[in-house]
Amino acid sequence: MQKIVDELKSLITLKNTTDTGDIILIVAKEPQMLMYAYVNDIERDTSRKDEWWHVSFTMLTVPLQKMTWTLRTAQMTGKDIFTMGGEERFVQAVDLGVKNTPADNSRRQEKVFKHSGLKRIK
Repeated sequence: MQKIVDELKSLITLKNTTDTGDIILIVAKEPQMLMYAYVNDIERDTSRKDEWWHVSFTMLTVPLQKMTWTLRTAQMTGKDIFTMGGEERFVQAVDLGVKNTPADNSRRQEKVFKHSGLKRIK
């Protein structure tokens, strides 16, 4: 799996972060799968002690398929290859070269703070 991921990283520009609105690349070895998905939402899993997230996305297939995976930060940002159902998986956001405006970034930060239970203090 690491060899496949390394080859893909040489072909596709990937981001170090994953945010709502990103296109993610999903790779699975068995069944062999290489797909893109659109990230609909990322919410903190408050039932777990460690930093886990409910990542809701729409697979860009015909027909469209909505899914939610619960992943750690390292798993949803391409830092870790992980297993689901005993099969290896890799997820990382694709860098499309789109620049976010400051207004987009502030809305995204407010959402993260809202879901994580933290409050912004100015």
